[in-house]
Amino acid sequence: MKAIWNGVIIAESDDTVVVDGNHYFPEAALKREYTTFSNHRTSGVNGQAHYYSLLVNGEMNPDAVWYYPEPSDAVRQIKGRVAFWKGVQVVD
Repeated sequence: MKAIWNGVIIAESDDTVVVDGNHYFPEAALKREYTTFSNHRTSGVNGQAHYYSLLVNGEMNPDAVWYYPEPSDAVRQIKGRVAFWKGVQVVD
């Protein structure tokens, strides 16, 4: 699987976990040169989500990457993984 935004591969891995229709990539698959800090947080049934923003070719995509540092027991398999939204394409 590949996560692509603004024409650039942000993450790539053969080891994704699908939860609620989202592919969670191993955190090590995320190309850190394209991520920036975000202090955005949301809470839900899976736990408290933390976010990264993307910066690719001079364009910012705020809070486009999320992860759960301490996911709920029901989704503990996504600990150490990241997922994408806000226009990031996840393709096979």
